[in-house]
Amino acid sequence: MQKNKIIYLVFFATVALAATGCKKQLNVGNPNLPTLEGNVSTESGLISFAQGGVYINGFVNGDVWLGDSYFSLPWAYSELMGDVLGGGEGSNNQTTTIGVPDYILLDNGTRLTNPSPQIALIRLYNNRSATANANNTTYYQWLNMYAMNAACNKVLSLVDKIKLSGDATTRANTIKAWCYWWKGYAYASIGTLYYSGLIDNTADSINNHYVVKDSIIAESNKYFSQAAQVLTSGISNAGDYNTVLGELIPSFCQTGKGGVLTTDMWIRNINTMLARNLLLSKLATFVNGVPGTTITKSSTSAMTAADWTSVLNYATNGIKSSDLVFTGRTVETNYFFSATGGSVAAVTVGKNKNTTLKVSERLVQDFNPGDQRLAMNFNAATTFVNNYSFTTRYSVNDTTTGSTGVYAYATRAVGEYELFIAGSYEENELMLAEANIWLGNTDAGLGHLDIVRSFQGAGIAAVAGTGLSKAQALAELVKERRVSLLFRGLSFYDARRWGWTYDVSNGGGSYGNTVVSSGTVFTNATINYNFLDFWDIPADETDLNRPDATSAAVVNPNF
Repeated sequence: MQKNKIIYLVFFATVALAATGCKKQLNVGNPNLPTLEGNVSTESGLISFAQGGVYINGFVNGDVWLGDSYFSLPWAYSELMGDVLGGGEGSNNQTTTIGVPDYILLDNGTRLTNPSPQIALIRLYNNRSATANANNTTYYQWLNMYAMNAACNKVLSLVDKIKLSGDATTRANTIKAWCYWWKGYAYASIGTLYYSGLIDNTADSINNHYVVKDSIIAESNKYFSQAAQVLTSGISNAGDYNTVLGELIPSFCQTGKGGVLTTDMWIRNINTMLARNLLLSKLATFVNGVPGTTITKSSTSAMTAADWTSVLNYATNGIKSSDLVFTGRTVETNYFFSATGGSVAAVTVGKNKNTTLKVSERLVQDFNPGDQRLAMNFNAATTFVNNYSFTTRYSVNDTTTGSTGVYAYATRAVGEYELFIAGSYEENELMLAEANIWLGNTDAGLGHLDIVRSFQGAGIAAVAGTGLSKAQALAELVKERRVSLLFRGLSFYDARRWGWTYDVSNGGGSYGNTVVSSGTVFTNATINYNFLDFWDIPADETDLNRPDATSAAVVNPNF
């Protein structure tokens, strides 16, 4: 039985995240020493290691091909496959190919066919040689999230062995809550994307027993719940809690919606993530304007009324508008993501002829007439021409200021872009909206949707109280999730659960789309994406850590 090479090797890459006010905090000596117990032996060293294990192991290691962080490449795949963005001219990390549908049927009957369908392409390049040449899309999210998980395991193995100051129990429990939260986050990221995964909760452990994604999501829920339990009953000294959490979160991220969360705020963040775990893991189909269409070949099941009730209950106790959440900010040097290449927004903002990623015509069509977010954040000064699906007339403005109260999507100005690492108020409200609509409380759901539009300064008329049907309400909900949660790494999961990414012959596909082809703007195109719904395990893992005899499939057996 072999060690998990990705987990084991990347774990020891934790380094200091030196930034204003944080360099001494994170100076833990040589992290490549073979025994971290001898290197991390003080409270400050442990806190530094716990911070670096998240922000460096989780968000930096390995992401040096397109952009420079977890938020530029793995999240870009989601935005590309969700068709809110299109690829560039060069095939960096398969960004030009990963989001290309199998075919597009234009209004005039012309059929544009992809000669290299996505599923075959993903499997062609899922090998270690392709990884070395930046062509294996399956590699990155797995790498980052298991590196984060391994670092948290190590911190948990050390926390009760190190003498802590002040209220030692509160301080230890704050660190434990931190690790439980990020382990929940890591497992959620794995279980939402991959068909199967590894459960590894012991420092330096050996494990080659792969389990199906549902078990990975259950593990995520377990750790989120453990974090909530510790925050509920294990924090008796607010001062020590605030001090430790304030040291765990980089100081430059403690601005805007980011900061030192109260225990109640953190618990509400957890509830939002529990709602997300359920929502993104199942189908809530809405194909061609019809709620509840059947997908005949899928790796997951449909949401039930009980599931929607659970989402409603979690989100009802989820993030409030006044709550702090987990965010990221950039600084001039020693950042964990850069202002110019560390986020999907950063590699999309600018003139479309020059940017790595492009705005999709399908995104722009989802803005309602008069939406101030469209007016402020996008321009049609230039057209990027592509022979297949990526031609676009729109570019993203670099916006730090603009109309008062209108949400700014992207900027490369240092310290200005607010990256939502986990849940947000808007996402929570839209889960309340969707759950209510599916449970028959259509007008209540539309009320939550209106709240988001108002919160982001859309400036369009309210839809609650206008007598919309369930299908009409879902159409508004779908559009709003696509535009208000742009660049947050959720677009593919939404498109998948709505049924759009599945083959038309199996009940999927997307209809009524705007596509620009050969200089003509078509407005009723049918798109057959036919994407792999849950990804295979990267060969970098399975080649070195071969599945045991009772493991779940490491290649999605449904495709």
